[in-house]
Amino acid sequence: MRSSTRWLPGSALLAAAIYVLLWVAWAHRWSWVAGLDTPVLTGAHDFAAGHPGWVTGWDVFCTVLGPGAFRLVGAVVIVAALWRRRIRTAVFLLVTVEGSALVTELAKALADRPRPATALVDAWGTAFPSGHALGVLVAVAAYLTVARPALTARARLGWAVTGAAVVVTIGVGRVLLNVHHPTDVLAGWALGYAYFVGCRLALPLMPAAGTPAAPDNST
Repeated sequence: MRSSTRWLPGSALLAAAIYVLLWVAWAHRWSWVAGLDTPVLTGAHDFAAGHPGWVTGWDVFCTVLGPGAFRLVGAVVIVAALWRRRIRTAVFLLVTVEGSALVTELAKALADRPRPATALVDAWGTAFPSGHALGVLVAVAAYLTVARPALTARARLGWAVTGAAVVVTIGVGRVLLNVHHPTDVLAGWALGYAYFVGCRLALPLMPAAGTPAAPDNST
């Protein structure tokens, strides 16, 4: 493992621990969960009640930049990668971007937390973890990882900041729409990060040092 990625396993374990903590805390109805969720949802709902355009704007934003859109783009990129015989890239994106949908549904089924009763728009499925938070984080991280070798240092920073802004804003938007509790979004980010890091470590885009690369497999 390169020195630049040695910190990844530890950070993934920390993220997984945060996810488990949030899950256990909700399942056991620990008081601090409601103390965090309720005031935020109430404030967001009270403001939105008098601003229908606010609700519509956030709903459109979360749809256009939701995980479904990222997975549709992912499917196109995967086909293009296979056409160009970039097998590692195709497999990596298939497992991360597309595979995050399965991770989301399994996690939701296990937790089975209802949506907030004050939801301002329709949302399918259960609440914990946020599928938008999980799916968008994984997709953004995966695309940045694939594109990184072709970017200059300045471009990498710019795209990383843009990607982080999208991830955070989507998560916030789901809370503003009252379709997720804040702890659902935090759990989505935590599980999404842990899943992405696991995929990145298990499916490196480049062969290990000293290992001959197969033609056209990795770039």
